[in-house]
Amino acid sequence: MSVEITIPGIPVGKGRPRAARRGKHVTLYTPAKTVSYEGKVALAGQQAMAGLAPLLGPLVVTMGVYMPVPASWSKKKQQAALQGIELPAKKPDSDNVIKAVFDALNGVVWIDDVQVVDLALRKRYSLTPGVHMVVEQMRPAV
Repeated sequence: MSVEITIPGIPVGKGRPRAARRGKHVTLYTPAKTVSYEGKVALAGQQAMAGLAPLLGPLVVTMGVYMPVPASWSKKKQQAALQGIELPAKKPDSDNVIKAVFDALNGVVWIDDVQVVDLALRKRYSLTPGVHMVVEQMRPAV
């Protein structure tokens, strides 16, 4: 079985926990931007699952992270970005985007992201920013 998930909008990396003093105690909290993005990802996951139970066993994930082309760039540089010549070697870091997406999909698409045993990732520029991924149950070896 496989599930295709599209998360529209500019990809957001998982933010580091922040500390706040509450009287005599210090508490940790997740930044609002991360919480908001993870909610959007979970909703996309629920829609893709269409009421099915979370996937079981080892999983293979193919993920595309699509960043917006900066409007301040020249037309020539924008075209190079859309053709894959100019690549988005900038924030957010790929590993932080993976962490935000995977954490948000826990209990929705899979039981826990520890189930992901193979991952292929591409980060490119696009006119329509977002994350597109395919999650497949790994077939048992014959």
